[in-house]
Amino acid sequence: MKGKSSVERKVAIKWIVFMCLCSFCLGLLFTQRFWPLPDSDTELISEQKNDQEVEIARQDCSTKLKHEVGRDIMGEVSRTHDAIQSLDKSISTLQMELAAKRSAEELLPSNVPAKTLMGNNKAKAFIVIGINTAFSSRKRRDSIRETWMPQGEKLKRLEEEGIVVRFMIGHSATSNSILDKAIDSEDAQHHDFLRLDHVEGYHELSAKTKTFFATAVEMWDADFFVKVDDDIHVNLGMLATTLSRHKKKPRTYIGCMKSGPVLSNKNVKYHEPEYWKFGEDGNKYFRHASGQIYAISRDLATYISINQLILHKYANEDVSLGAWFIGLEVEHIDERNMCCGTPPDCEWKAQAGSMCIASFDWSCSGICKSVEKLKDIHRRCGEGESAVWSALL
Repeated sequence: MKGKSSVERKVAIKWIVFMCLCSFCLGLLFTQRFWPLPDSDTELISEQKNDQEVEIARQDCSTKLKHEVGRDIMGEVSRTHDAIQSLDKSISTLQMELAAKRSAEELLPSNVPAKTLMGNNKAKAFIVIGINTAFSSRKRRDSIRETWMPQGEKLKRLEEEGIVVRFMIGHSATSNSILDKAIDSEDAQHHDFLRLDHVEGYHELSAKTKTFFATAVEMWDADFFVKVDDDIHVNLGMLATTLSRHKKKPRTYIGCMKSGPVLSNKNVKYHEPEYWKFGEDGNKYFRHASGQIYAISRDLATYISINQLILHKYANEDVSLGAWFIGLEVEHIDERNMCCGTPPDCEWKAQAGSMCIASFDWSCSGICKSVEKLKDIHRRCGEGESAVWSALL
């Protein structure tokens, strides 16, 4: 009995083992997966790494969001500033146009409509450039035509694109003189003059400047009006590029700002007869743009046109222009690229990627012997013919 019981127990254990193995195999078959032994250290490290990656990603997203918000705020501030400047300029222009209309109504007879003087058919332009010249300066004009000022069809195309360039000149004291006829003949050949209602004379430059701005603003609806001397070199493309940066600003006065001494000595070139108005002997003028080249916005040109009869003229035209703006809300922009020296100065700057707007010799208040030197300066410091068209595009 004892032996039989022992055999039955062994058989039962075998069946139990067999059934366990069968259950395990069936479990694998239905779940289709094996359960790996857990590696607690590896899992812990992996979880920590994942947590770190999530935290880094969260911080990165937070930083990017802050930067984006910051950029949005700065962009909005910039757009608001531009809008305010544009609105300020529009208001300034409207105020000047209203004042001009009132002035026109006061000056015209009662039976003549004010629109006759206001010039409703003004040509649109970006820049109107007046090159100050004299009867005796034919060679200077020709040297400019051969270098930085386009001619013929190119000049017409430039005007269509928004840049008007004219030699500005008045008339002689004698009506229909040989001097006036010579200019008429030259204009018939080149079509590049703006004739002013002004009697020519060296000591009348302040009056001529005033007449130029008053005449130009009646003929063209331009953003800027520029006065240039006929013995300097100009890069029109750089001028257009520079002025475009200030297009939205109202009442802008752009040039090489200076403050030279008031000269009371009658024997010097730039003697100031009214030196006593500027205080004690040895005082300096207020800040104003050097006379070789400067630009003013349309509202300031309109202001000159309206008030031309009462604007005081000093001996030096650049001082006169600065004086006319002293009591106004005008932004003086000191643009040093408007007063580069002749080679090697302008050449070095061009090679360094800083092309000059204008070049001349301070010692001569223009280019010394400009007729002989202008071609060489243009070759060494000129921006290239295509630059002005690229600037306009």
